[in-house]
Amino acid sequence: MLASAPVAAQTFQTPIDALAQDAGEYAARYGVLSDQARYRLRALEETVAATDTIAVRFAGRLAGIAVEHSPTFRVVVLLTGTMPVAEERLYAAGIVVPVVYRTGAVATRGQVVAAIERHQAAIRAALPHPPGLGVDQRTGEMVVTLNRADIGGYGHDALVTALTLMTGVPVRLQAVDLPDADSAVDGGARVVGVSPVDGRRYACTTGFVVTNGVQAGVVTAAHCPDALAHIAADRREAPLTFVGQWGWGYQDVQLHLASEPLRPFFHADTARAQVRPVTGTRQLGSTRAGDFTCHRGERSGYSCAEVELTDFAPSGDLCGGACTPTWVTVGGPVCRSGDSGGPVFIGTVAVGLLKGASYDAAGGCNFYYYMSTEYLPEGWSVMRQPVTPLAMAAAPSPR
Repeated sequence: MLASAPVAAQTFQTPIDALAQDAGEYAARYGVLSDQARYRLRALEETVAATDTIAVRFAGRLAGIAVEHSPTFRVVVLLTGTMPVAEERLYAAGIVVPVVYRTGAVATRGQVVAAIERHQAAIRAALPHPPGLGVDQRTGEMVVTLNRADIGGYGHDALVTALTLMTGVPVRLQAVDLPDADSAVDGGARVVGVSPVDGRRYACTTGFVVTNGVQAGVVTAAHCPDALAHIAADRREAPLTFVGQWGWGYQDVQLHLASEPLRPFFHADTARAQVRPVTGTRQLGSTRAGDFTCHRGERSGYSCAEVELTDFAPSGDLCGGACTPTWVTVGGPVCRSGDSGGPVFIGTVAVGLLKGASYDAAGGCNFYYYMSTEYLPEGWSVMRQPVTPLAMAAAPSPR
């Protein structure tokens, strides 16, 4: 966050304040009480280490780990083979989180990812429009996101059969009207610049403040203009110094320095009246289907939804060519052009930078996808705010 921003005009959110805001979104989405929503969101974060351990324990059989929110809040682990595993219980945030094991998956998550990497070029060559490819950890399938007309040209069942035989893993088709597209200083703030290609002025969103241990900078999407200016909440404009961009395969990020001090805060709310600290990061390998994830975009504002696909390779040539299966999709319906580079987060945990989205013919958001923070430029990492015990004080346990 640029230190010049009028601090008195902004509210600093503690982790508990951030939890309360996100819990409001969760409660509305799933029809639960606000207290219950807070306990569940805390439990989601506190169970990450446990599900990481489960992933290691069943590495040879693991097809996916997913969070279910309705009708029962629980973790579902999908395994290959038929040997059953008894239900377990995790105790987190003062509540019980059941862990249910389902068997019978055809392929492991690793095998599906390997199939995407091995056959991506052939799949792209076989279809009129290069599709998106990702892993659904709920079902253990490779999900092929492609133009609706392409499905009609081949026939749904015939195409599923052909792709299944080609890849050797289960395949599900997901039809969209339009191909994926890039969504074209505080974290979560507005930056603008003029493209040298067409001379037009574009807006993007900054992600998080980052550091290499010596300097601090702010990141956004690589496909945004190189020459950018940070637009403060009071509309003041501050030029940023371009350092570099990385936009191939698994990255879509560019780095800028500011002439004013940067702090490890970001805007989550639509109005940019509040700032949150960054207290941690989440690795791609720890991301589960169903994780309740939020983002802020300069065009769409603040919203939250569930992770849908992991290990996702967006369609088209949006990564200087084909993208690698290292991206994560989050369900709509809230995303718009101009959200590019914006922060994707879980509470005060930095998760990623928004790259692009899939839109329907009416302009609605099918899903957006983000780059994990672990793919920041080499030597740079998200700057974190030390958290005091008072700020991290837990809410009362449920009765």
